[in-house]
Parts: sequence; C-alpha cells; structure tokens
Amino acid sequence: MTVLFSTHAAYLEHLAGPRHPERPERLEAVLSGVRRHGPVDAVVPLEPIAATRIDLERVHPAEYLDRLESISASGGGRLDPDTYASPGTWRAATLAAGAGLTAVDALRRGEGDAAFCAVRPPGHHATTNESMGFCLISNVAVVAASLAAQGERVLILDYDAHHGNGTQEVFYDDPRVLFVSLHQWPLYPGTGRHTEVGNGPGAGYTVNLPVPPGATGDVYLHAIDTVIAPRVESFAPTWLVISAGFDAHRLDPITELGLTSGDFVTITRRALEWVPAGRRVVMLEGGYDLDALAWCSGGVIGALAGDDRGPVDMSEGDTAGGPGRERVDVVARFWRERE
Repeated sequence: MTVLFSTHAAYLEHLAGPRHPERPERLEAVLSGVRRHGPVDAVVPLEPIAATRIDLERVHPAEYLDRLESISASGGGRLDPDTYASPGTWRAATLAAGAGLTAVDALRRGEGDAAFCAVRPPGHHATTNESMGFCLISNVAVVAASLAAQGERVLILDYDAHHGNGTQEVFYDDPRVLFVSLHQWPLYPGTGRHTEVGNGPGAGYTVNLPVPPGATGDVYLHAIDTVIAPRVESFAPTWLVISAGFDAHRLDPITELGLTSGDFVTITRRALEWVPAGRRVVMLEGGYDLDALAWCSGGVIGALAGDDRGPVDMSEGDTAGGPGRERVDVVARFWRERE
C-alpha cells in the first residue's frame, strides 16, 4: 500500500530554546528512520498546505491565534513555562496543522492508502486558548474538526505517553469524535483519569486508559481488547487519526513506560483494522530519544504500508510482563457498569 509522507523544511525553523527536548533534530531522526527502516518504495512525498484561519478557528478562537502570530512575528518569546515561540514558529505551526488537512484531501483523491505527517511543533496539549507542553495549535483536533464538520465519524487514538488534554478538551462535548488515550499515570499534565468520559452529548465519547510506569506492550493490547475495541465497534468510525507520540518507548528520557518500536507497530496494526484503507492519518506528537524516534517512525510507516517486516532488531520486539493489567481491568469494569 502507498503511504503519503508529509513534512516541510519550515518545521525546522520552530526553535523552542537551547537544550529543549522538542528540538529540530527530532524531525531529522524521523526522516532517518524512514530512509533506514521504513518501506521506502511505498512512501510518496506530500507537501503540506498551511491551515487557513477558517480551519484553525474550528478549534481555537481568533484572539488566541492572533496572540501566537503576533509573538512569533515580533521575534518570539516564552508562551508558557515550557513552550516557546521563535520567528519561524507561526509558519511552522500553521503548516503542521495543515498537514493533516492536506493528507485527508489527498487520500480522498485516491493518492494513497494512509498518511504519516512528520510535523512539529506537536499539538495534543494545546487547549482551545492556551499553549501547553511544547504545543501551540492542536494539529489533530484541526483535522478531526474538519472531518466532523463534513459528517464523518472520527476516531482519535492518542498513544503518546502524556495525556492529550488539549484534544480531549476540544471534543469533550462532541459525539462526532471518539477520543481514546493510552498514557502514563501519573505524569504531566495530570489529566486523563478513567472517569473523564465526556460531557453532555459527548458523554461516553472520551475513553482514557491510564497505565503505570513500566507498562509493556501486552498491557496496551489488553486495554485494546477489553476497553477500546468495544467502544470503537459501537462508534463505527469512518476515519482514524492517530496522535503518534513515541515517548512511551523505554528509552525516552522524560517518561517511564516500557514499549519498543515493535510494540508501536503492533498497536498501530490493531488500530488500522477499525477503518478501511484511504481513511488513516498518523500525526507525530512526542518522542525525545532520537534513536527510538527513528525506529518507531520507520516501523509505523511500515505498518501503514502493510509491510510485515519485524522490528530493527530483536531487542525491539514486542514486550510483556510489565505492570498495569489490573489497572486496565478496573477501567474495563468501569465501562461495563456504564452500559
């Protein structure tokens, strides 16, 4: 199968500050991973088009966007305790938000079977009116909101180690989008309890799976089987958008989970079963060990292409034996009692 690969040199112009973990080298690691470990013959370049104000304002108010653009245009500066803007940030952010929209349009034209958007800055912590956690614009929310406005039923699977609080906030009252997050607990930003399930018409359309430090791939698959799959089957999504943060990898310097690139491949393959080819978009979020980022990106693109090659080496095979199954069972029981 053909995988559209969307990235842009402007992403390198977003500078978060010296020694900041969200650095341009992350994108270079992804590109290296695609060349060295991905199915190169299946990858087709796709240049993103910047999101318009109409696209962005489905998620973020104009006043917030004006502030981001103004700070970037005036030379940059600190937006919050851990998020910065530079002169190139606004262009990078609008192109990052537009990558998913560009990918959807190309997939609808039949140009590929799936898309991988190697973007930065990441987006899933950005709330409607606040930057957070290295994130400025909620990239995944922008594409999901556009799809929902066109009558689609959108599944967002977020397997970044950190809870996607911004994405959750955007769709917390919205039954058109099923937001599912697998994340370490406790960990920044402190949200994502299993009791956070949505509100009003969106009640039941937010699913949180907090797992403890050290959780391994078998715990994630147990969560998929017992909690996520029943919700997805009932929702019957027409599009899948994955917030692909690779900081759940066991080498990541700022988290404590136990996954490998092999686990990310297996989890992604399971998710692809939920929607047909041509309706699958993966967008990069976190991941701060450069080797792990390369391995995971190459492996996930292989999964999107239907490639059955294994991980880069045996040490990156699927993992098992870590803690968390009991916690998943608690969440499964919680959802059974809601039915």
